[in-house]
Amino acid sequence: MTKSEFQKLLEDRYLFLDGATGTCLQKAGMPTGVCPEKWIIEHSEILIKLQKEYIAAGSRIVYAPTFTANRIKLQEYGCYDKMEEMIQELVGFSREAAGDKAYVAGDITMTGQQIEPIGILPFEELIDIYKEQIRYMVKSGVDLLVVETMMSLQETRAALIAASETCDLPVMVTLTFEKDGKTLYGTNAETAAVVLEKLGADAIGTNCSTGPAEMAEVIKKMREVTTLPLIGKPNAGLPLLDKNSKTYYEMDADTFAKQMHLLTDAGAVILGGCCGTDPDFIRKMNGIPWKRPEKRSVPERILTSERKLLKFGLQDPFLIIGERINPTGKKELQESLRDGDMDLVIEMAEDQEAAGASILDINMGMGGIDEKEVMVSAVKELSMATKLPLCIDTSHPEVMEAALRIYPGRALVNSISLEKNKLEKILPIAKKYGAMFILLPVSDQGIPQNIEEKKSNIQRLLDIALKEGFRKEDIIVDGLVTTVAANPDAALETLDTIRYCHKEGLATVCGLSNISFGLPERKYLNSTFLTMALFAGLTMAIANPNQELLRHIAFSADFLLTRNGSSDRFLEHALSGSGQGKIAGESQTPKGLIQNAVCTDEETAYQDILRGNRKNISNHIEECLKNGKSAQEILDKILMPAIDEVGSLYEQGTYFLPQLIASAETMKRAVEKLKPLLRSSTGQKNMPVIVVATVKGDVHDIGKNLVVMMLKNHGFHVIDLGKDVPSETIVQAAMKENASIIGLSALMTTTMQEMKTVIRLAKDKNYQGRIMIGGAVVTQQYADEIGADGFSADAAAAVKLAEKLCADRT
Repeated sequence: MTKSEFQKLLEDRYLFLDGATGTCLQKAGMPTGVCPEKWIIEHSEILIKLQKEYIAAGSRIVYAPTFTANRIKLQEYGCYDKMEEMIQELVGFSREAAGDKAYVAGDITMTGQQIEPIGILPFEELIDIYKEQIRYMVKSGVDLLVVETMMSLQETRAALIAASETCDLPVMVTLTFEKDGKTLYGTNAETAAVVLEKLGADAIGTNCSTGPAEMAEVIKKMREVTTLPLIGKPNAGLPLLDKNSKTYYEMDADTFAKQMHLLTDAGAVILGGCCGTDPDFIRKMNGIPWKRPEKRSVPERILTSERKLLKFGLQDPFLIIGERINPTGKKELQESLRDGDMDLVIEMAEDQEAAGASILDINMGMGGIDEKEVMVSAVKELSMATKLPLCIDTSHPEVMEAALRIYPGRALVNSISLEKNKLEKILPIAKKYGAMFILLPVSDQGIPQNIEEKKSNIQRLLDIALKEGFRKEDIIVDGLVTTVAANPDAALETLDTIRYCHKEGLATVCGLSNISFGLPERKYLNSTFLTMALFAGLTMAIANPNQELLRHIAFSADFLLTRNGSSDRFLEHALSGSGQGKIAGESQTPKGLIQNAVCTDEETAYQDILRGNRKNISNHIEECLKNGKSAQEILDKILMPAIDEVGSLYEQGTYFLPQLIASAETMKRAVEKLKPLLRSSTGQKNMPVIVVATVKGDVHDIGKNLVVMMLKNHGFHVIDLGKDVPSETIVQAAMKENASIIGLSALMTTTMQEMKTVIRLAKDKNYQGRIMIGGAVVTQQYADEIGADGFSADAAAAVKLAEKLCADRT
């Protein structure tokens, strides 16, 4: 199937996908704990029958059962050596079922391993893992690809990059969103939609996690920022238990079909079902009357990080691109980069975010380092440390590609000119990774000699970019500021350029401080020039957001020019009386993260935990010890308060899974450093024992591992039994260790019923401790139904619950 053929399927009707596979196969006899691909191969007639029923019910696309047929998952089952053969058979079963009545999609999902920087799996290795799976699926004859049930935008990007570098097939992408409208990693629906569209997805949407009603808001948010076809593949409501401890879902097919109009009203045109649905659900959906979605355009200029979306238009408030992360003329930063230390880079990022920058420019150009390696390291660290979108500033194509490839958002490229090297090499890179770019009106002949040549350069490069598939909204023109010390007309020429671009519907940027280079009283020249540039229509500038005068002028000028939302912002700033303010958007840097340049060793260690600074925590703990702090004081007065604040930030929605994992890992290293020095009477040996496991049949352990780390960091003696653990093993371990608590995790609805098995067995064995449960599909209602002593929605809540259960027991 070509991409254009895929689009034609949506011209005059809804495109129906299939429904659930896993829950249906389990009903047909597939036990928990087995390798699903291997079981399907051994019972192929069940899968073929199910997919034929889906097609008879109206499915135009069925998903080949290759969901977890990747290197990592198959290695866990000892089947990797048969990967190609297995994928060929699995796709063959779906081909047999589909015949000429439906298309077959090769199915891809998360590997279950954390990628760098919060895990150990390199991003490029993950891309290779997906390429291998895709290559075998394409060879086996799939018509298109689907990347589904994704929780990490970065892992989704890896799969999409792998697909684009392996084949030309259409790719559908669906992520799973929590109740707050964000993924487990903190990405909202709009951000995901922008990043994935720009990276080349052919259709995007959401699957699993919720029923149709809850999913509609996600679809609505996506429709605001994308023109791609939208996919809705919800569960049949929430999972429940019947009197025989079997999982069922709250919605029947009729109720489900009636609610699907909420998704079509929100803009979805590709519909299917996930957990708890079956062919009858798809059959009932066929009654939904076709309602052609209104044509829409998305003219906004949009940049994103992994967790924040920045929209801006020509009449919106002035933005600052923070300029400080640039080693030119900064000896301390140069020394840090040569040492491979990113602390100062992170500090500069946090400082500029707090001061009101909307975008951060990242330049690693200096001698004595591998610029590509250092740039990649900086992008990884800053993706964790700040929510602001990044502007990648390098003249080397290989550095630019490495940075854009690893960046989990939509970045800004600084810059592309008519110079042959940049035009022919960097423009395609920006297009491949969906970046916006700064247009620099310079050619191989150098800086333009007059305003006419500058305008000509702008138009020539704009025409080339538009032919390559960029839009005007993807481009920001650099006004090319030079110093008035050398050219008295520099300011007038730049203002003329800004007015010209504004009239042509182009956003503009300039290096603000260039205007005063070589002159005294630079701040007054810069500020006056800013006022004039804003009046001419300037969109943003590369500048230092910590300059108070610049902030005052930006707020005031925007207010007088009646730019969108500027009056409220001006009044808020003026009435605060603080002299501080946000240039545009919002700053959500956690309290305590931004410190003075000089701080105590204790504060440094505290910040290490908050920032997830694993690299330097041991050295900073050592400094605290040298300065007279006891190990117990460090633990009680520095580390524990810090990790508690991390938990609070997570609960508030300021931190998400990546930050929580990074901080927990840092805390783990700190405790390991202190452990030999702690008094034995207060060591973990005498702390409550907790046995933790992912239940039988479930091989997911991301959440469980995080709970284990957090519990250990709070002093509990944790025995981690791993994943796919039989009930008997869990209860036996808990009784042998006299555990105060058993902690159970499950990610899938098909395995969560094992939790009740553990509870029943524990009661039969007269286990005297408490049992707490958690996982993506688990709810408080489910905990009450099976008789668990507590439920926690996340790792931070698990610590509080464990402390409460232990306190209640005493």
